[in-house]
Amino acid sequence: MDAQRLLNRLEIWRSLRTDSLSVALRRLPGVVARIEMEIEHARAMAGMSVDAMLIEPSSYDLAEPLMPIATAPLPAVSAPPVVSLTLAEAYRNYIDDPTRAWTANTREAYETSRRLAIAVIGEAVPIASISRAHCRDMLEVLRFLPANAGKLFPKLSPREAADRARLRGDIKVISAANANSLMSNMSSFLNWAVNEELLARNPARGLRLPDPINKRDKRSPFDRDQLHSIFNAPLYRGCVDGGRGYSKTGSQRPRNARFWVPLIALFTGARLGEICQLDTTDIRAVDGVDCIVISLRSLVGSTDKQLKTTVSDRLIPIHPVLIDCGLVHFAETKRKAGEKKLFDDIETGSTGSRPVAFSKWFTQFLRACGAQRPRTSFHSFRHNFRDELRAARIDHDIALLLGGWTTGSSRTAVHENYGSGYRVDALNEAVRRLSFEQVDVRHLA
Repeated sequence: MDAQRLLNRLEIWRSLRTDSLSVALRRLPGVVARIEMEIEHARAMAGMSVDAMLIEPSSYDLAEPLMPIATAPLPAVSAPPVVSLTLAEAYRNYIDDPTRAWTANTREAYETSRRLAIAVIGEAVPIASISRAHCRDMLEVLRFLPANAGKLFPKLSPREAADRARLRGDIKVISAANANSLMSNMSSFLNWAVNEELLARNPARGLRLPDPINKRDKRSPFDRDQLHSIFNAPLYRGCVDGGRGYSKTGSQRPRNARFWVPLIALFTGARLGEICQLDTTDIRAVDGVDCIVISLRSLVGSTDKQLKTTVSDRLIPIHPVLIDCGLVHFAETKRKAGEKKLFDDIETGSTGSRPVAFSKWFTQFLRACGAQRPRTSFHSFRHNFRDELRAARIDHDIALLLGGWTTGSSRTAVHENYGSGYRVDALNEAVRRLSFEQVDVRHLA
């Protein structure tokens, strides 16, 4: 137990570099002896009592020379070349590892961590020499890294930008959650390096900043006033147009993505990415019930779909309010026009991602309609939906199924593998019980 703390790891792995059991058994004692020496050396560096024989050869070993053995000369065996990759080379190999099926967003997150690590630690540093001090230094930079540092200080390195923020004290820095996410990505890379035998152990394990905000408080549902401001904004009451004039009072009533996406989010609890990627055929009747089908499967050959988890694949019966607002008719019209995507009018933006671009627009929309508050964002609609499920006392399993939530072990329990799940009519009954009393959208019918 003391070695776990001193070496900051639970296991030590060493390759015996053979597929022969007999050779492995002969090599094992020497490898174990070196590991024992490594552990004992760590104890010695910590000032603890040690077994000197495990670190230094005993006097008996020195006094008794080995008896020479007359054998035929062995053929020379070339040792396997020692791979000495730099941090930049190893990180690139990790990002490009074909065994990792990353989504575009996940890959971009790891690219961000890679750029930060190279900028802070140095691209030419050998991966084998990455230490705890390197990782602590990176965490210290992240602790004071300004939010949007690339835009605010385009000519400064991350370390220089962090130093400036530390000295001034009035620059908004990234959240502890964001910093911890970046460190977690770095730690995942180092775990990969350990598995690839490029590094003896992961020196970033357990490094994180204390997060002052409880997980439950990171996002809040929209309150009644916010929902009123959102769905009574010019976009929903009458605006100049559905483009740049969405926030100015006018006579137009556009039924575009900007109109539909927030409504769908409120009355289904679907994630922004799930809504933005919908096909026109994903609004269809299932067993006689109009549903939104959240799935990787596409009836029109779309290849841009992604799901957060396996339980995200689900059916959501369409709430009567959405039907009254014309969602089914909207989908039918687009389908008859030969359109594949329900919301092809969402621009991809500089990132190439529709959800990211829409999220940025929605932040501007909240500001324009006076609904912007701390700890609320587009994801708050999902919290509103969860509260509605609670208020209607919807069965817990049905609630999880409608929202695509998982509770960890309960989803993987044996009983979950029995049966074919809830029938659509049972899901539809639950959805129809949701009253959404905090918001009135009858003017949209």
